[in-house]
Amino acid sequence: MEIIIKLSDFLNSLLNMKHVNLKIYGRVQGVCFRRSIKKKAKELGLTGLVRNESDGTVYVEAEGREEDLKKLIKWCHAGPELARVEKVEIETTNELKDYKDFCIKF
Repeated sequence: MEIIIKLSDFLNSLLNMKHVNLKIYGRVQGVCFRRSIKKKAKELGLTGLVRNESDGTVYVEAEGREEDLKKLIKWCHAGPELARVEKVEIETTNELKDYKDFCIKF
């Protein structure tokens, strides 16, 4: 039986790469949350996206090393200075979307 492994999957497993989806509740729109999380994600070397949702939440997809994702999640519980975060829903997966950058979606 021949086993074929994609090089990117192999490297991701070695580096402990993960993908998280976050939904952030509270006063999180109109307080520079998207711009601030983009800056934080770039500082941590993460890729992904952030966008405002019509229900007043902020949605984030981020990829990177597990330890860096944990730092981003911790940051999201506080957010930028004017934000008032009530809750952060977290979904983690090993399946990566291979984002090239971290961007704000409109």
